[in-house]
Amino acid sequence: MAMVPSPFIARMRELRGEEGVSWTAGLPRLTDSCASRFGLVIEAPFSDLSWNYVLRARQADGSPVVLKCSMNKEELTKEMNVLRAYAGRGAVAVIDADEELGAAVMQSAEPGTQLADIEDDTLATEIFCSVFRRLHDTAESEFKDMKLPSIKEHFAAIERYRERYSVQEAQAPLPESWVENAEECLAYLIASTEHNVLLHGDLHHYNILRQGDEDWAVIDPKGIIGDIHFDTIQYMLNYEDRGGTCEEVLERRIAIMTERLGLDPRRIGMWGVARGVLEACWSMESGEDWHNGIRITERFAKWID
Repeated sequence: MAMVPSPFIARMRELRGEEGVSWTAGLPRLTDSCASRFGLVIEAPFSDLSWNYVLRARQADGSPVVLKCSMNKEELTKEMNVLRAYAGRGAVAVIDADEELGAAVMQSAEPGTQLADIEDDTLATEIFCSVFRRLHDTAESEFKDMKLPSIKEHFAAIERYRERYSVQEAQAPLPESWVENAEECLAYLIASTEHNVLLHGDLHHYNILRQGDEDWAVIDPKGIIGDIHFDTIQYMLNYEDRGGTCEEVLERRIAIMTERLGLDPRRIGMWGVARGVLEACWSMESGEDWHNGIRITERFAKWID
């Protein structure tokens, strides 16, 4: 029987209260059910658990797989549908899933080295571009019937911010010029997007894993429909300690993506401006410091001048 790490139990208590504690208490029983349902030998949970209970396991023939159990069953189902739509093109494959259990079995990326472990940022960005190109070669027929949020819905926290401070006497805390700038960028980007694609939505260094000797695959997609340029942003935000100042790292990455992927640097910059304000709004909703979000916005602003 797999043990549930105490830090994960504490995190679920923090995130979901007593409901989270109750769910973690039932995880040993759930993993036993999954072992029976999927024909698995359960091994051990991963060390970096956050929102979901993710374990190493093996199939009857000894093949390594990953078992993912989620308290948010709808979110897990959406994630599996997105991975199926990618059909192995730059993503791990879904082997089986059970929506009622809130569990899924996926191909294990072996050796599973994270892209973050590649110290040469130019090389890491080249790898990102290769994965990005394969990932976004998904035909619309693969996702047109999926119930996924639009990019406008993804940015709903900015609208909630406006609504909150339109009915309160307290002065809105975020710099008004940046909020207006983000709203203008968002409106323009949505209106001018000619072709919406299936976006990963969280395509950063830690969600891109080495698979085999030379290949790489993504995990944990959020699933959003929108402008392809937006899927560069999460990668861009991991810019500290990557071989230069934050501004130098952004400039180098945008140049590589412009050349390798044919993307528009101004659209990347505009999405970065909007994403920074979104970060600030999310931080306010969770009671955290919002200033980092505005710093993100300021760093991307040079590409929209």
